[in-house]
This record gives sequence, C-alpha cells and structure tokens, in this order.
Amino acid sequence: MTRLTAGLTLGLTLTRSVLYQAVLVASVIVYSSLLLIVGPIASEQGLDRLARNWARLNLAALRWICGLHCRVSGLERLPVETAIVLSKHQSAWDIIALRAVLPIRQSWVLKQELMRIPVFGAGLKRLRCIPIDRAAGRRAIVELVREGLRLLQTGRWVIVFPEGTRVIPGCRHPYAIGGAVLAERSGRPVVPIAHNAGCFWGRRSMRKSPGTIDLVIGPTIATAGLTAAQINAAAEEWIETTVASLPGADACTRRSDNPPHAA
Repeated sequence: MTRLTAGLTLGLTLTRSVLYQAVLVASVIVYSSLLLIVGPIASEQGLDRLARNWARLNLAALRWICGLHCRVSGLERLPVETAIVLSKHQSAWDIIALRAVLPIRQSWVLKQELMRIPVFGAGLKRLRCIPIDRAAGRRAIVELVREGLRLLQTGRWVIVFPEGTRVIPGCRHPYAIGGAVLAERSGRPVVPIAHNAGCFWGRRSMRKSPGTIDLVIGPTIATAGLTAAQINAAAEEWIETTVASLPGADACTRRSDNPPHAA
C-alpha cells in the first residue's frame, strides 16, 4: 500500500469514526431521556428492552458507518438460570455488545462517578445498575454482594468487569474479587467472556477500524464448593488464554504501547 493510499484510507476511517461518534452521543442523550420520561410508568422489562434497542442500534451503526462487525460464539453455553458475567474490558464497545447479546435483564456493576453525569446517570439508575466506590476497598465488595444478591433473586443477570478498567490488548490488570465473592455467596454460575474489541476500537481512541470483533462466551463455571479466589482464578485463566488466541492478537499487541486506562 502506497503512502498516499494509506493516508486516504486513514482519513476515510477517521471521518467515519467521527460520524459514528456523533450517532453514539446523540443516541445516549435520546435513550437516557426516554428512560427518564417513561421510567415512572414503564415496566422493568420495558426499560431493559429500551436499553437493548439502544445497543442494537449502535452495533448496526458501527456496521453501516465504520464497517465494524461482530462475530459472537458460545451463545449456546449461556445457562438458563440467572448468572454472573465476568468479562474482559478493552473498549466502550464491550458495553454496547454485552447489552445487545446477553439476556435482556441485566444489572451492571460500574463506578459511581457515572451516576453523577446529568441525564445519563439518571438513566442508569432506571436500569438497576450497582454503583460502587472503587477506592472503598472491602466496603465496595460488601455493597456489590448485598445489591447483587438482591438483584439475582429478582431474575437479573449481574455484569462485572473484574479488571475495573479498560486494558489495552496484550496487557493484564489484576482481577478484582468482588464478582467472584458474589458468585461464591449466591451459588450462581459464572459466565466468562473474552473478546478483542481493543484491536479495533481503542480505549482512548476516536478511531474505529473496520473489521470483525470476535466475542467468545466461555463454558459456564459452576461455583458450588469453590472459593471466591478459585472462581476468580478460573475465570481469569480462561479469559486471558482465549483473548490471546483470538485472530490478530499478536499484531494488535505489537501496536499497543500505552498503559491501562480507567473506564
């Protein structure tokens, strides 16, 4: 590829990325406002359906505008009962994709700062999210477990990013144990999820490169008789091994030279 061709390709990619970013921001404002407006009268399932529609709209926009597709494998592994999801976190794409792919009734563990964003934060409250103070240490785990147990009993899945931050491809961040403690206390299964989204949509980057993101749903981890540490270790081992095996992992890792960045 000549330098001119490469420059034109990059320019087109950036233009498409900016256009998609405008769609993303507009969709967040519109759907968050809808959650606030219909929240008092809509059913919980109706609000979850609205959130899923938002996610599917954005996945479609990524395909149409940026040429960025998604290939999901392992859907047949999802358990019938409610579960706790421990997922790799590399990009904002993770949030969109998991909301679109997983069972509709989801409650997300997220940093409490997000709840303070006008309109957006209020919309998150309608979706039964679990805000935690990441600096609170043990108190954060206690709150996660307390709220997580309550939500699991109502039939909701609990979604956790154990790394607690977006991590660039090829790097690892310590897996926090909160989600695994919830699994141990509840006895619910854990569903590990791996993907390579960071190779196409970086954690700090406006650029969304065309291609296909692979998202893999792993074998369910039965938690009965396991300690939280054992659950966490099993999930981490499967996730990191799978991420390293995904297409383009080596090339993507060579392009990544920045430290992890908070979500």
